[in-house]
Amino acid sequence: MGEARKAPRVVFCGLASCFGCQINITNIESHLMEVLGQVDLKYWQLTSSEPMPDEFDVAVIEGAVTTEDAVRTVQALREGAKAVITIGACAATSGIPGMSTSDHEGDLQRVYGEDVPQIVSGGAISPKAVKDVITVDYEVPCCPVDPYDFVEVLQHALYGSNIYRRTSTLCGECKNNERGCFYGRQILCLGMVTRSGCGARCPNLGRPCNGCAGISPDANVDQAKVIAERTGVGQAALEEALRMFNQPEVI
Repeated sequence: MGEARKAPRVVFCGLASCFGCQINITNIESHLMEVLGQVDLKYWQLTSSEPMPDEFDVAVIEGAVTTEDAVRTVQALREGAKAVITIGACAATSGIPGMSTSDHEGDLQRVYGEDVPQIVSGGAISPKAVKDVITVDYEVPCCPVDPYDFVEVLQHALYGSNIYRRTSTLCGECKNNERGCFYGRQILCLGMVTRSGCGARCPNLGRPCNGCAGISPDANVDQAKVIAERTGVGQAALEEALRMFNQPEVI
């Protein structure tokens, strides 16, 4: 008999984030064990204090890169992994940490006062998306991620896929759901420039899109500013809203 096939080894790493994406993955109780049963989960920072193994197949990263130590961490993960998956807005676009200014010391003082934790006081850098530091193979967007989206992407990383990733904006999904436009009520919504794929969940609940899926490659940000100004929402309001989940240089 041939040697039994080893399960792919998957590791999870959390950087600057709230760990909400990893927590959300654990919310799919009915499928979680079936999914995890396909892999050798040797290191999951959220659930275990075991050290990172020397060898692994897939690295899953949550959070933005905000320190020199984090840079070294993701570089080591990229060197050791056959595939890298980022989960959530913080890892994909730098997210909430990306709202930090270039005045790192000032930001730290404003957030922590005089008691700045040592873990963030040394080697702080301008927050970056993981893809700005290393090559990323797969991305699960939004804040937090949809756990079923994560399962699908993990399957692609483990077994391969030529699936085409949508690049259209969220407005199309919103129209398909037959929801009225927020701009007609002078309410700011980022659906004009945000990547589609979530099914326009927030607008379906009566809340405007806040852009957590990141800016679509098909987005016309300049024209969105014109529309915001024309409808009374204001260009400045649009630009400020975009900073929540997107680095300023893409705005």
